[in-house]
Amino acid sequence: MSKIHVYFMPGMAASSSIFERIKLPEEQFEMHFLEWVLPEKNEKLEEYAKRMAQNIKHENVVLIGVSFGGILVQEMSQFVSAKKIIIISSVKSNKELPSRMKIARVTKIYKLVPTSLAQNVEVLAKYAFGEVVKKRLELYEKFLSMRDKSYLDWAIEQIINWNRVEPDPKVIHIHGDADEVFPIKNIKDCINIEGGTHIMILSKYRWINTILPEIILK
Repeated sequence: MSKIHVYFMPGMAASSSIFERIKLPEEQFEMHFLEWVLPEKNEKLEEYAKRMAQNIKHENVVLIGVSFGGILVQEMSQFVSAKKIIIISSVKSNKELPSRMKIARVTKIYKLVPTSLAQNVEVLAKYAFGEVVKKRLELYEKFLSMRDKSYLDWAIEQIINWNRVEPDPKVIHIHGDADEVFPIKNIKDCINIEGGTHIMILSKYRWINTILPEIILK
């Protein structure tokens, strides 16, 4: 039996090491991990997605993205042959963004965010994971690989200005009811993980490991 190729995209600023606890049965699945690359000057999200799609080396793949990575895989799906698109701790359209991000879109206040502070891992963790992580700072330092200011400025702008209005009905959405970055009250049609925070890919990995094969094979 030929294996199903599953490609994983981490969240904003994170490396693929956030998937280190995710295990799929090896006889059925082959896991591939994508990493963020620096955007080109004034690169649009769709252009970036097209460039990232060149890393997909198989047909009929499953794309799985976390947070901003979930937004990216939805854009990448235009350029690859994907049998399933699964997003975790993410959004399916700009209507699901929290009100503070919608306000930022109108006021352009995000341009004032001092992303150079994100060289400070504590600040970056608050942005990327939605929590202050003093206790587990070394752990998070390992996961947050992309700390380039140009990338962070670009990423924040792409999330806030994402232009998808209608969700793609093919997208399968897994979301935690304690997500601090994208609150569940704004999210429609998702598989709800009780107590799942924005970083449940690490904290609820056992549950995710159980449900992912079922979702992919369904």
